[in-house]
Amino acid sequence: MKNSLIIITIITSLALVGLSKNYKPFNEKPERESKVLSKPRVSIEKTRGKAKEAYTYCKSRNFNTNYCILIDMSLHSGVKRLFVWDFVKDTITKSFLVGHGCGDKQWGVDSTKDKPVFSNIDGSHCTSLGKYKIGSRGYSDWGIKVKYLLLGLEQSNNNALSRIIVFHSWEMVKDEEVFPEGTPEGWGCPVISNNSMRIIDPMLRSSLKPVLMWMYQ
Repeated sequence: MKNSLIIITIITSLALVGLSKNYKPFNEKPERESKVLSKPRVSIEKTRGKAKEAYTYCKSRNFNTNYCILIDMSLHSGVKRLFVWDFVKDTITKSFLVGHGCGDKQWGVDSTKDKPVFSNIDGSHCTSLGKYKIGSRGYSDWGIKVKYLLLGLEQSNNNALSRIIVFHSWEMVKDEEVFPEGTPEGWGCPVISNNSMRIIDPMLRSSLKPVLMWMYQ
């Protein structure tokens, strides 16, 4: 009997030691793996390569050969990915945030900030990749009330006019980068902040030749 009590005491002690090692206060938060998101950056080499193609295109079409607008849609929408490329200086002189189309996701949020879907189909609410001729200036219900028509020059975006895809500003787009958040998404138009349009608008108005906008991945 005495030996049985000794064995029971030893077993109980070992069990308590095990419990004490595994004990955590009820209000202690579980450990989580910290995931640090690395902010994507524009590749100057890639952009310069696109700019060289753009210059050849502009020269052959009698477009403006001082600058063009390049939009790298492979970048997260929370970082600046619309670039004014100066052909003379051979570099980016201005960069801005730009929104893309929400597709079948909710309008006005950033559901596809790092995985946009592109389409040339009317009603898709998607942005179309390709080269555009920036057309005439007009009144907009959005932003600073200025818009530019976009004429799609390729099979991937030749429905831009009929889809009413235009270049305009929007109050919901910020001036500075918002990563890891994204830029709010509309129904397919490339949209920039009001202050960004105040910078680009005078440039487009003063251009004597059409300006090229190229959206690519």
